[in-house]
Amino acid sequence: MAEGNYLVGVDIGSSSIKLCQLKDIRGKRTLVKFGYYALPPQTIVDGHVQNAPAIVEGLNQLYNQLKIKRREVALAVSGHAVIIKKMALPLMTSAELDEQIDWEAEQQIPYDIKDVQIDYDVLRKRPEQGQMDVLLVAAKKEDVNDAAQIARDAKLKPMVIDVDAFSVQNAFEANYGLPKDGTVALINIGASLTTINILSQGIPSFTRNIINGGNAITEEIQKRLGISWDEAETYKTGIAGGVVDGRSVVPSEVPQIIKQVVEGLSGEILRSLDFYLATSGEKEIGRVFVAGGTANIPEVGAAIERRAKAPVELLDPFKDIAVDLKEVNGDMLNLHRAQVCVAIGLSLRKDKEKV
Repeated sequence: MAEGNYLVGVDIGSSSIKLCQLKDIRGKRTLVKFGYYALPPQTIVDGHVQNAPAIVEGLNQLYNQLKIKRREVALAVSGHAVIIKKMALPLMTSAELDEQIDWEAEQQIPYDIKDVQIDYDVLRKRPEQGQMDVLLVAAKKEDVNDAAQIARDAKLKPMVIDVDAFSVQNAFEANYGLPKDGTVALINIGASLTTINILSQGIPSFTRNIINGGNAITEEIQKRLGISWDEAETYKTGIAGGVVDGRSVVPSEVPQIIKQVVEGLSGEILRSLDFYLATSGEKEIGRVFVAGGTANIPEVGAAIERRAKAPVELLDPFKDIAVDLKEVNGDMLNLHRAQVCVAIGLSLRKDKEKV
């Protein structure tokens, strides 16, 4: 368990900012602050920030509204900016690995080693085979620096830069524990990016980003019905939340449009799962947990379950984390419950960890 105080978890997604702060209250991890801020369209495009002032404004508004005093934050990067590789290396000491890791990274990463920030973790040692499994994570320095600078512009102090996929894993571990046997897939379906992280015996074994998400549904509704983005988003989120904006009635074509797009997305997800099974020697995926705003659409989980032939359930970020309803707006939290897994995973990080 890391020492220190919890950082404020700040998840800057392509469509919104999610912010979470935890405290230990009577020995129980407890959510004491939660905020959600919708970003203007095109603020982040293909993983690159196009409108930094809008993000800074959102962070300032959240901090002011929630009266958060703590300025130390944990952030995440994702998409093309991040490369994750699991490597089998000869057994070596920590000092030897420190010397060797840059050379190994050069063999695995299609970028100049000078342009990326590298970190690694030894997952497992296999002395009987003279090997060890090492997880290599590389992120473009430009993207890491951009995320940190946005936080600084909002008068925040970035302490940790994590990766979306592992932030979801942190949230999963805190609420469900890491299974010591079997295989679990964690799938976070955001607005423009879907991340897949497969855990085998509690260890990350496969990660992949799919540049597709909930925006594809909105775009298809908009195109097929000839309506504005906001109207299409209202129809999509109305169905996702089981309610409809009182000013409008969802056209009968919308559920079928959603189903068609979701089938395509679930097909992409299944191809990643099939690739993992074919290359890992595993026979099956035992359980699938889905998160992200798009996971609220019932057809998403149903389509993945049907194709993966494994039980699918929504990842509950508050299964074993309490919520202080005197400080947190329960209705807002429930509305965005599936979207906060990355922010919760970030808020579990502490200020005495290695950056």
